[in-house]
Amino acid sequence: MSSKPDQEMLEKKMAEFEPACRNAGLKLTHQRLEIFRELAQALDHPSAETLHNRLRRRLPTLSLDTVYRTLAIFEKHRLINKVETVESQGRYEADIGRHHHAICRLCGAITDFSWSFFDEAQLPEVVKGWGRVDRKSITLHGLCRKCAHSGA
Repeated sequence: MSSKPDQEMLEKKMAEFEPACRNAGLKLTHQRLEIFRELAQALDHPSAETLHNRLRRRLPTLSLDTVYRTLAIFEKHRLINKVETVESQGRYEADIGRHHHAICRLCGAITDFSWSFFDEAQLPEVVKGWGRVDRKSITLHGLCRKCAHSGA
């Protein structure tokens, strides 16, 4: 698996991001663009700290607080997705399309997957009367193949 998406996919995400920010009423700053660009290039679902470390070379004055606040704003406006992990550290992705996650409990690797059976399944009765469901997602926790083969 490559560590970066192809250039065409990155350009598509960036082209969609700018009007999405304007539609959300968000000012398009250089820092916001660079944070989103770095996230859009990442296939490893980086944490805010990891993003900050990657961006410090290009943006030496960028604070970790700014990265956290920017990610929170992007998530609030559904421009990115926060992947909840077992650890307290959230991980982020620019892929907001319908998909799910498998998380390795040892190395922390997150793998995206599609599952149309789950996506198309009817909600249980107890949830139908609960209210409005905006998104259905599933997270699998276990051992990735690499960690399982290492005898973990």
